Amino acid sequence: MTLGFRVCDRLIAKPYKPVSLSSIVTRRAYASHPPHARLNTSVDYATTPLLHHTSKAALASQHLPREAQDGTTKRMNLFQAVNSALSTALSSDPRVLVFGEDVAFGGVFRCTSDLALNFGSDRVFNTPLTEQGIAGFAIGVAAEGLKPVAEIQFADYVYPAFDQMVNEAAKWRYREGATGGNVGGLVIRMPSGGVGHGALYHSQSPESLFTHIPGLRVVTPRSPWQAKGLLLSSIFEYNDPVVFMEPKILYRAAVEQVPSEYYTIPLSTAEVVKEGKDVTIVSYGAPMYFCQKAIEALEQDFPEKTVELIDLRTVYPWDRECVIKSISKTGRCVVVHESMVNAGLPQQFKRDAFFVWRLQYKDVVDKVHTLG
Repeated sequence: MTLGFRVCDRLIAKPYKPVSLSSIVTRRAYASHPPHARLNTSVDYATTPLLHHTSKAALASQHLPREAQDGTTKRMNLFQAVNSALSTALSSDPRVLVFGEDVAFGGVFRCTSDLALNFGSDRVFNTPLTEQGIAGFAIGVAAEGLKPVAEIQFADYVYPAFDQMVNEAAKWRYREGATGGNVGGLVIRMPSGGVGHGALYHSQSPESLFTHIPGLRVVTPRSPWQAKGLLLSSIFEYNDPVVFMEPKILYRAAVEQVPSEYYTIPLSTAEVVKEGKDVTIVSYGAPMYFCQKAIEALEQDFPEKTVELIDLRTVYPWDRECVIKSISKTGRCVVVHESMVNAGLPQQFKRDAFFVWRLQYKDVVDKVHTLG
């Protein structure tokens, strides 16, 4: 293929010379990393230290109850861990309901596979295609004492439900006043984040929108082990509605050993994944894996430097004590996320960490090179 460049051939008497497209366009393989790249390469989930590759590692956490520590594990990917959490919740409490678009058929990502078969169509069922209706129905049944787990098929479709979630669910306890009424147990799950080919309606990370809303909790797991424990905690342990955002790129990629028994992970409790003294990196969800790779490369080039890596797990309300303690030690903070830049989570960090002496602050956002 050639491109012809003529500039008013009546005025410029120069011969027409075809130009090769390849000579002016640098071609790059779709959704791939540049040649010789040291970072932005594919993640080796089979070896990353961010996953529990053995049963011993999976059962060693202090968050696990004794029966879980003495129990067994099963190798699961993230969507299987979500399914295990939902199955455990349905088995544990008859008040738990699971519903959403195509949920009875297993859902787009198979997170609800076999649940309708095992627990019946009264507790696991499909809804019409109406995100506002799904959220509104979930709020109503939660107000009556049930524990609904509603699925929004993609996070990109949550916006019609925004009014119900912000003006009703988040403000329920305030409106109830001294009556003690709440919609605890209400969990709205949704796949979020980029996958490299999701285009405009299947790539968004809208968690920052919800972190501005008092009364909501926003959770994003990075692994199957976290997904099960955080989801069960969201359903049973808190009186606030929870927005549970699952990184869809990890549904099948992240695989690890997950305890078979019931266990929960406290919300609003960050995890110091790696200790360091020179800079703090704070992230959550899928970007955690790229942070880990970057740290390994940096510490190889600069062996005298060490980096502290924190996984928020709960994006809002985030663990201020853990993060500010770390920044106070290192004096530097890098926040890595996939969500909006303007008025997002990093701005909250700036406000709360402003008083930290000699703080140097940088906000890093994942660049999505191609959405289509």
